[in-house]
Amino acid sequence: MEITFHLVSSDDEIRQILDLQSANHVSTVSPEIAAREGFVTVRHTFDVLKKMNTAAPAAIAKMGDEVVGYCLAMPPDFRSAVPVLDPMFAMLENLEWENRPVSDWRWMAMGQVCVGEKARGRGTFDGMYYLLAESYRDEYQLIITEIATRNTRSLRAHARVGFEIFHSYTEDLTGESWEVVAWEI
Repeated sequence: MEITFHLVSSDDEIRQILDLQSANHVSTVSPEIAAREGFVTVRHTFDVLKKMNTAAPAAIAKMGDEVVGYCLAMPPDFRSAVPVLDPMFAMLENLEWENRPVSDWRWMAMGQVCVGEKARGRGTFDGMYYLLAESYRDEYQLIITEIATRNTRSLRAHARVGFEIFHSYTEDLTGESWEVVAWEI
C-alpha cells in the first residue's frame, strides 16, 4: 500500500500517534529491537499532543487511514508542557549554531519522530521531515532535537536528511549520552 504524507488534522490521528509511541517506546521494545530499529524516549498525553498539534500540526505518514509514522513539531513555548524535555530547552539557551546563539534563530524542537514497523525502509522518515520543513520554513529557520547516541538508526536517518551534530553531552543521573542536532530549513 502507498504511503502518503499529511499534517495532523484529527483527534483520531493524534490517538494513532499515541499508539505508535507506546509500541515503540524504549520501555516497550526489547534491547535488541531498540538497537536495530530505534526507539522513542518520551511519552505524551493526548491533551499535550492535541495542544501541540493545534499550534503546529505534526507531519504524519499514512497507509490508507492508518498513521504509520509521525514527526512532532514542538514550538519552544511548549517546553513546560513536556517537563522531561525542559533540560534540553535550558541547555539550548547556552548553545550556538553557526557561531550565533540558538536564541538568535527562529527554531522549533523536533518533539519526536517515529516510523512504525510496516513503514520502515520506504522513505517514510525522509518524507515526513521534508513535509515538516516545507510546512514551517516560513516560520522557522532551524529544527533542533537531541538523540540518544545508542539510537544509531535515528542518528543515521537524521544525518541523511541533513541534520548536523552541534553538541554532545552525557546525563549525570542516567549516564545516557546524547547528540544535539540541527537542520537549517
